[in-house]
Amino acid sequence: MKLLGVFACLVAVAMGSDVIELTDNDFKNKIGTYDIALVEFFAPWCGHCKRLAPEYEKAATALKSDKSSAVLIKVDCTANTGTCGEYGVSGYPTLKIFQGGKMASDYSGPREADGIVKHMKKASQPATTDLKDVEAFEKFKTGDSGVLIGFFSSADDDDFKAFSSASSALRDHYTFGHSFNADVSKKAGFEGGDVVYYRAQHMISKFEEAVVKMDGKVETETIRSFLKKNYNGLCGHLTPDNADSFKKPLLTAFYNVDYKKNVKGTNYWRNRVMKFGANDKDITLSVASVDDFGQLLTDVGLQDKFSEKPVVMIRDDKDKKYIMEEEFSTDNLKAFVKAYIDGKLTAKIKSEPVPESQDGPVTVVVGESFDQIVNDQNKDVLIEFYAPWCGHCKSLAPKFDELGEKLKAVDDLVIAKMDATANEVPSNYQVSGFPTIYWAPKDNKENPVKYNGGREVQNFVDYIKQHSSSEKLKKTEL
Repeated sequence: MKLLGVFACLVAVAMGSDVIELTDNDFKNKIGTYDIALVEFFAPWCGHCKRLAPEYEKAATALKSDKSSAVLIKVDCTANTGTCGEYGVSGYPTLKIFQGGKMASDYSGPREADGIVKHMKKASQPATTDLKDVEAFEKFKTGDSGVLIGFFSSADDDDFKAFSSASSALRDHYTFGHSFNADVSKKAGFEGGDVVYYRAQHMISKFEEAVVKMDGKVETETIRSFLKKNYNGLCGHLTPDNADSFKKPLLTAFYNVDYKKNVKGTNYWRNRVMKFGANDKDITLSVASVDDFGQLLTDVGLQDKFSEKPVVMIRDDKDKKYIMEEEFSTDNLKAFVKAYIDGKLTAKIKSEPVPESQDGPVTVVVGESFDQIVNDQNKDVLIEFYAPWCGHCKSLAPKFDELGEKLKAVDDLVIAKMDATANEVPSNYQVSGFPTIYWAPKDNKENPVKYNGGREVQNFVDYIKQHSSSEKLKKTEL
């Protein structure tokens, strides 16, 4: 695959790139000449940028071949600091969508060619679909996803303008339609100015309304709040792409969810989850495919427990995981949730065994000892998250050992490391590459700071002295 990626890049160079490169000198003048553009702010040395490059190139070529109005642009931030600074670029790659020369939104879509093309084609279309007649309305509201439809008198209607603005802001997450046709409003049973959510056909059940009218003023924040509350319904279909839209604590029943080939079978188990939770307001309910979350289930030991019946997990707002050990049934589900709410469950943590002793200069942290060591509010902690196979981690290891030895006499400081491939990393630590290093000060364990400085021993020492709460350490010559 790496050879294919390199080959794709060489071909692109040889044949001419379809990705447009802009600089500080021409960005402001040229960005406005494109109806819609995806801009990648990158650094040539960035590994993630290098991996994205061949996919980005293929996507640009595909959009050009399809005569799409969307184009792909790149800006080298090491040479064009003015433009990158203006748009608040602090990491690479940063991707943003521009429309009519103005930054419209951050890009949070796929980073492979087909996904980029699909996302940008959608973004280049109107954010809300004009439902010109009853037939178009009926087809639109019975699609594969829930839709929000606004009924208005004309395009000059202030409510429609507000609805259109909201649809542009929220289009990445929801599907919007509108109609000015009185026959459509009559068929729907709503009046001009009404905004209505139609649940996806396969998600309709007897436990909740299939059609929900929005109350309040037509404006972006009202619509955002309304959709956030109603879109997933009483028990939504959780996927890797929409996980952020579910409020926690979140209960998920994992089984063979398949809304394309087996709607009836899928809803058989979903209905049982909904029957239990129809009146429970303390927890969000969802169903998910075991195939979509195989690694998560393996990490907590649920993969081996799966049979035909669902396996159940609750995740809280700190991403702690609680497992229902009993076989799935409505009674067991009820007892499991009650035990969770009453605080009687113990979280399941992916972890290596806790070391019996800490003989080395660097403290070894595992999943089960993370709270005890890293979240100790009496100590500042510098922790490295590593992977055993990582070459950069192996190069760093002797320097980290030297650092630990150098600072071992500081009582309120811990130099630590954790194998992030074998242990659960808390959700407030974002680890996407190795090694990743964080500073967890004693007075703010909820918001650790990612370390981006040099990786020589003295670089670490200088950083720690600057950020440590120990006045003694700050004055010590090291």
